[in-house]
Amino acid sequence: MNVDRIVLIYDGNCSLCRGSMRWVKLHAVRENAFECIPCQSEERKNRFPEITDEACLQALHVILPDRRILKGDEALPEILSRLRRFRWFSVLFKIPVMKVLLYAVYHWIANNRYIISRTIWPLMDRK
Repeated sequence: MNVDRIVLIYDGNCSLCRGSMRWVKLHAVRENAFECIPCQSEERKNRFPEITDEACLQALHVILPDRRILKGDEALPEILSRLRRFRWFSVLFKIPVMKVLLYAVYHWIANNRYIISRTIWPLMDRK
């Protein structure tokens, strides 16, 4: 097992989320930087029982190698820091005004992900 790999737990019923996981893996700094597990899977329930079904469906969760859990907008800088050509975006989360704006955007997308999946981004579900 790769000690630097982080685990991403996402809503497997959301085409936007599934597409985002594929995009993240495609742009990873290195192969196997991410392990993506659907929230609804038995694997998630067995490996991370501390993450409830409700919490899991409310936000993306990242489990770091040291077992710390980051959720939602807290997880974004960790993910971005492990992406090719997008690493510099993680710095934006250190700028107070940008941090507030980016977090607001994340929460809006998270709260409307099913609507976005059905209307704006229906192609995300293609494999």
